[in-house]
Amino acid sequence: MDGLWQRLKQRKLVQWLAAYVAACFALIQVLDVVAQRFGLPGLIENLIILAMAIGFFVVAVLAWYHGERGAQRVGGTELLIIALLLAIGGGALWAYAHAPQVAMNPAVAVASESVVPNTDTAGLPTTPLLSAPEKSVAVLPFANESGKPDERFFSDGLSEDLITALSQFAGLKVISRNSAFQFRNSKDTAAEIGKALGVAHLLEGSVQRAQDEVRITATLVNAADGTVLWSQRYDKPYKDLFALQDAITRAVAAALQAKLMAAPGAVVQSDRPPSGNLGAYSAFMQGQAAMVLGDLCGTSGALADFREAIRLDPRYALAYAQLSRCWVGAFRTYHTPDEGAQDAAQARAAVRTALALDPDLAAARVAHAFALYNVDFDWYGAESEYRHALQLAPNDPAAKAGLGDVLATLGRLRSAIDLQRAALKLDPRSAFSWMSLATTLTGSGQFDAADRACQTSLALNKGVGFCDWQRVIIEVLRGNAQRAMTLAREVPSTGGWQSLAIAAAAQIGPSRADADAAMQHAISDNAEENGNYQIAELYALRSDPDNMFKYLERAWDQRDSGVGLLLQDPVILRYRNDPRFAAFCRKVGLPTTTDAVAMKP
Repeated sequence: MDGLWQRLKQRKLVQWLAAYVAACFALIQVLDVVAQRFGLPGLIENLIILAMAIGFFVVAVLAWYHGERGAQRVGGTELLIIALLLAIGGGALWAYAHAPQVAMNPAVAVASESVVPNTDTAGLPTTPLLSAPEKSVAVLPFANESGKPDERFFSDGLSEDLITALSQFAGLKVISRNSAFQFRNSKDTAAEIGKALGVAHLLEGSVQRAQDEVRITATLVNAADGTVLWSQRYDKPYKDLFALQDAITRAVAAALQAKLMAAPGAVVQSDRPPSGNLGAYSAFMQGQAAMVLGDLCGTSGALADFREAIRLDPRYALAYAQLSRCWVGAFRTYHTPDEGAQDAAQARAAVRTALALDPDLAAARVAHAFALYNVDFDWYGAESEYRHALQLAPNDPAAKAGLGDVLATLGRLRSAIDLQRAALKLDPRSAFSWMSLATTLTGSGQFDAADRACQTSLALNKGVGFCDWQRVIIEVLRGNAQRAMTLAREVPSTGGWQSLAIAAAAQIGPSRADADAAMQHAISDNAEENGNYQIAELYALRSDPDNMFKYLERAWDQRDSGVGLLLQDPVILRYRNDPRFAAFCRKVGLPTTTDAVAMKP
């Protein structure tokens, strides 16, 4: 033992290993920051840490043979030991990389073998779709204990303002309002909610207003076990609402030990009216709720609420931005060319005003991109605006999801999928984001993952008819005629999706007569609406490119939003080598290159 101790001192083995451990510890801290900022997959982080552990033993061998002064020659024994360690370590890395991962991100979740996610009593998925980084929080809707239902806007406004403010912290994952508010009055435990949203912390509270005084209680909870990490009560005059929100936000940030390190170009965002008019704020919050319920389809309630907010504060840029998005939603569902033209003009005017009032408002940039994409079909202009929005608000899920949709339209499916998954980390309960991911995954040939994403979207919102159609198309692409027809007959009959789905399934079925009859029914049921793009897909399935291009032209003349799916559509891409395909792409302003996988003839 004395001799061993002397050799250890001579070789400086302890010093080498201590230095290596210190370097690894510092690297892990940097890795954690990088992973949080750029959404680095957990598997990559774990592999890097495992490689560091293997490196510990390699450094120990090097220190033993080279730590002693004068012993610098590389010997055979040393090389043999290092080679053996690297072989064992490489095998461990390979085995870990290919092992099933327990903590799932959206990409892994949609590829899961389970058929349908577990659901709560409201029919919403409760399975843990996302891993929960330590620096993550969901702000649940604060309970309105004032006894007046019409004052819910006040408690909702406080919750939303906290989400907006906390989203400015670099490295802090904050779940969007759309997902967090789905747990209003939920009976689920903190652990169940944390797993469903993929967060480590929950911020919950209550608001009680009595005449001119308001009492707000805010509590930060560890989602894993429900323990309270921080709690505070505030009693303030009602007129000091915005100052009160600032105080709560600062206190919560301190409790989370989050650092306000804005990304380059980022600008603090706010949903408050510039004048501080509480009536305008109340109208805006009611419009937000109505717009979500209306799925951006221009509900009269949302339009009226945003107009009222603007009437009370004519410089309320955010109200103009959301008003524009409502008009775009109306444009996408119009029934006459004149109505569509009026809705498009209203959308453009509203977003121009929003940008004039506040060019640094991320929501205004998102609204502008939304209009450019859906109304003007200006794909590259939309991409530029979404990127500008992300410079202003790097954690904005709407900007991430929108940019992902644009990149998919431009044929950059791999980048699109990364952005769509990043958006879902921030807004995991968005049915439309899951639908977009499903479409892009289908285009990239990942049918199992796409089907799971469709099912998740439908569990969140059964009214998303496009996902029913997409599930049928997935089975058609697989060549499974019987399964496709079974799913097609289960599609709701409203909106024309069922006739389209049955026709798609029939095209790969055994009876040509049935296929012809289903085709004619689909055309008569949809040609006058926004179904020309899907009819073009049906003709592609029938190996009839002449009619396929004919209906693509009709879809473009009608400004059918389906045209944006062209470069991620395996069915249409069967004819990408036809000269008419390149000509059509040039006409609608799309490139001719794509990452998508075409359907086999």
